[in-house]
Amino acid sequence: MPILHKIKAYLYDNMLTKDNPNDYIARVISERSLNVKQICEAAVTRGGADVSAPAMEHAVELFLKEMAYQLCDGYSVNTGYFTAGTNIRGVFDTASEAYNPEKHSIFFQFSQGQKLRSEIPNIEVSILGIADYTSAILQVTDVKTGSINDLLTPGRNLRIAGNKIKLAGDHPDNGIFFVDTVTQSRVQVEASEIVTNNPSELIIIIPALPAGSYRLEIVTQFTYGNLLLKEPRTGELDKVLTVQ
Repeated sequence: MPILHKIKAYLYDNMLTKDNPNDYIARVISERSLNVKQICEAAVTRGGADVSAPAMEHAVELFLKEMAYQLCDGYSVNTGYFTAGTNIRGVFDTASEAYNPEKHSIFFQFSQGQKLRSEIPNIEVSILGIADYTSAILQVTDVKTGSINDLLTPGRNLRIAGNKIKLAGDHPDNGIFFVDTVTQSRVQVEASEIVTNNPSELIIIIPALPAGSYRLEIVTQFTYGNLLLKEPRTGELDKVLTVQ
């Protein structure tokens, strides 16, 4: 099959496994994040769609709104490109125990569908080598719910695994930040709320964040040995985290 797509990736030390201290994982370099409007415009200018971009955007927004409504009623969705379903986290101690939002939580799970999987053979991957002097957040775990790269529980612990993520240096920009994806406002984790501070693992107490979606950023001057970078670098998780 012809190669229609190309993606690039850097290699990072794999801090998530203990069996091989010399292995790596690849992280795709994302050019940028596209919203519905931009995808619809590309469908017209690149894909030759026979409807206008605004008309397509309106139809997509209507579809997504109705899909969300049906998911909230417990229906599963299969678009061919992805499947989605509604799930419940948490343990029920007895057969008669009722759902308790203080103990249990609802989440929506999305998985790739057959139409999207069929595109994988058309992708060419270029590994650009080992990422140099770059910190990276590889995975976060909400300790209360066990959620990985998804939910946040304010006031509870968050375990952060990564590469060169230790907070070090006295630059005023240093810190751990939750950035609201809508307002871009930044909430910094207080130093007293950092429980563990290691090169490959941080454990923090999640601030009192309001409901919404957030990016996690770590700004640090840390490098290996006793040296510090002159200017801080930023590591960012490539997943959006949610406070329900």
